[in-house]
Amino acid sequence: MMFFVPLFLVSILLPAMQAKQFTKCELSQALKALDGHRGVTLAEWICIIFHMTGYDTQTIVKNNGSRDYGLFQISDKDWCESSQSPQSRNLCGISCDEFLDDDLTNDIMCAKKILEREGIDRWLAHKPLCSDLLEQWLCEEL
Repeated sequence: MMFFVPLFLVSILLPAMQAKQFTKCELSQALKALDGHRGVTLAEWICIIFHMTGYDTQTIVKNNGSRDYGLFQISDKDWCESSQSPQSRNLCGISCDEFLDDDLTNDIMCAKKILEREGIDRWLAHKPLCSDLLEQWLCEEL
């Protein structure tokens, strides 16, 4: 009986964090506000995010002692606060867990800050994979 109580609590709390596996077109719609920001096209963003996360908001990658969170792989070393990296500079002023849900508002805000400070090549997939031949990353439905 005691086994079912924790299981029940997990089943209640799990839906509170709504993760999402986006499609290319869903993500294109959600990221329209980024199109053209600092000269980066929507197709470039879609390509970068595909290669880093496969459009999965729950992606966490360990990276040289830090962790990168969410679709934009935002680092807890500089940009967000996590229990894994208590010395974070937290330049976006947010918990890294906020980048793991289906609400991309905070993700976009922080990605814009990163883009302004570090440029698009901060996302390592950009130069080798997403700087040309981008037609395949466009959504025909938009």
